[in-house]
Formats: sequence, C-alpha cells, structure tokens
Amino acid sequence: MSLVLLILLLGVALCVLMAGAWLVATRTGNCGWVDTIWSASTGAAAVVAALAPIEGQVGFWPRQLLLAVLAGLWSARLAGHILQRTLAGHDDPRYAHLKREWGADAPRRMFQFLQSQAIAGLFLALCVMAARNPSQGWMLSDVAGVVVLAIAVLGEGVADRQLARFRADPRNKGRVCDVGLWGVSRHPNYFFEWLGWWAYPLIAAPWAGHPWGLLALLGPAMMYWVLVHASGIPPTEAHMLRSRGAAFAAYQARVNAFWPIPRAIKRFATPAE
Repeated sequence: MSLVLLILLLGVALCVLMAGAWLVATRTGNCGWVDTIWSASTGAAAVVAALAPIEGQVGFWPRQLLLAVLAGLWSARLAGHILQRTLAGHDDPRYAHLKREWGADAPRRMFQFLQSQAIAGLFLALCVMAARNPSQGWMLSDVAGVVVLAIAVLGEGVADRQLARFRADPRNKGRVCDVGLWGVSRHPNYFFEWLGWWAYPLIAAPWAGHPWGLLALLGPAMMYWVLVHASGIPPTEAHMLRSRGAAFAAYQARVNAFWPIPRAIKRFATPAE
C-alpha cells in the first residue's frame, strides 16, 4: 500500500468515527462518549499505522509489533477509564459548557469541532508510523521508549485513581483535590498523557540513521499544545473556577499547572517579594 493511500484511509476512517461520536453524543446527551470514541479510534488508527505494509518496505520490521502493542495499551487504558465514567452518567463539563455557549448552533459547531479532533488523531497515528525505525536489532532507545510509556501510563492511572478516591469521599464535596500527584501539579493526568508520547521519538531514534523519525516529534508537540493551550487546561480550569471559585483560585496560586513541581522546590525557585 502506498504511504499516501494509507494516510488518506486513516484520515477518512477517523473522520467517519468522530462523526459517529457526534451522533452518539447528540442522541444520548452525554459528551463523555466523544473522548471515549476518540481514544479508541485514535488507538486503532495508530495500531494500523504501525502494522500496515507500506510500498517499498522489505520484510516486517520488529519495531512495528512493539509500536502496535504500546499504542494499543495506551488506547485501551484511556478509553476504558473514560468509558467507565461515561457509563456512570458523567458528562464532560467542558463540552457541556461549549454547548451552552454555542446555543442553537451547537450541533453544527460540535460536529466541526469533532472533525478537528479526527485530524488530531491522524497526526498522532502519523507519530507512531514515523517511529517505524527499520534499523536491525534492538537499541537502548527502544528500552527507553518502553520505560517512558510505562511510567506515563502508570502515572496517569495513579492520578485518576487518586482523584476518584477523593471525589468518592463525601467529606470532600465542594473541595479541590490536592492530594498525591494533585499536590504537585494541577493536571498530573495531562502531564503523564503528554509524557507518554515521548516514547515514539525515542523508538524512532532519528539520530541513528532514521531522519524521517523526526516526524515522531509531532506527538509530544501537538499533545502539549492541545493539553496546555487548547482543549485541556484552559476549559477545565475555567469550569473549576466557576464551580469551586476562591478555593480553586487559591489552588492555582500554590500548585503548578502542568509540570509536577513539589511545593518545597517551587517555594525555593520563587523569588521573595
């Protein structure tokens, strides 16, 4: 299969799947299905991007299977976590706020927004495809990539469990979670999500005679922009300020937004007024 055809097919498939996500969210009134379907479909596209034969390729490169396994594990964990919340009836407040803000034009604008998410998913699948390093034999960078993704998946899972336990305690109703990882970063789940995408540039090893592996940097670069400047931190924090007010503003003042910096180090690094 030609590379251009593979990319085109992946793009069309993701657009169709996100159109389906729009339909499901519209029919059910629960936008939690959007991120569930996006996580699963992006993971599936990444697996296909890792395994699909490309015109001119000789043989099956061992890293293809490794990349497929890593992308599949990432997708299964994230989609499973979001699905659990969605089935419990939890709607994503970011999307709910957008729908209220858009008013009568919400269906059309939401459809367009989800198509942009399909394009984002395609870029992530291309990041995995770019990591298909044809070099013979395993390298330390492969091990480093696996370790980085394992740390990211474990860290994100721990952050999710800590938040779930905090919310399950009736004594914490109306309070801001600042325990565990949430005491060193306001969004540790986002940080570990971003960290996981560094596995693919490491496995791509562009410094080892695989220059087009530089495209694997698309993953961490795009995820940082999305999480820190677009649909991650900004709308999440706007919602928290509306719902928690002064308590969340105080939390913002004492805990870093993205980078997990312990409070003692943050106090040391902040000049006295």
